[in-house]
Amino acid sequence: MALKMHGALTSAQLGTRLGTSGEAARQQLVKLAEDGLVAEERRSAGRGRPAVYWHLTDKAQARFPDTHAALTVDILRSISGVLGDDALEKIIRARETETQALYEEVMAGCDSLGDRVGKLAELRNAEGYMAEAEQGPDGELRLVENHCPICAAATFCQGFCRAEQAVFESVLGEGVSVERVEHIVGGGRRCTYVIREAT
Repeated sequence: MALKMHGALTSAQLGTRLGTSGEAARQQLVKLAEDGLVAEERRSAGRGRPAVYWHLTDKAQARFPDTHAALTVDILRSISGVLGDDALEKIIRARETETQALYEEVMAGCDSLGDRVGKLAELRNAEGYMAEAEQGPDGELRLVENHCPICAAATFCQGFCRAEQAVFESVLGEGVSVERVEHIVGGGRRCTYVIREAT
């Protein structure tokens, strides 16, 4: 909180603000750095060794309140109300087209369906879906998403969910079926897609 309120600080400055020693503050900063929440930068102040300043990382910034979900829904509602549902559908289709092109480019070297599902899980994980590829009880492939970073938008307009499933079907290849068997927006704990290749 101190770094958020006051910007980058040295361990001595932080110790003063927290009413502790600079060394005690430095030890806490080292622990936070190990968790990826702070990073150091060295600033030269003339002669002598550069001073070490500590600042928050993007990972730490994500721990502070963020109203982007509510803002996103408000924007979508405004688009629908002012420009009409057709305009909202155009936005969803544009996002679908861009996502599909990106996924196809990254998955170009994946030959087997298993490789493609694994790469898709990597892509989705990088986007914040906490995704993983696994094998189901009947040997079928599954894409599991344990988190939905666009849940507020998807709840307002399930066109986003439809578009995502359409992208999966397209990039996984012709003749591949993708069935959603769990859905966060529908009250599920996660989104699970069963993926089968046509025989």
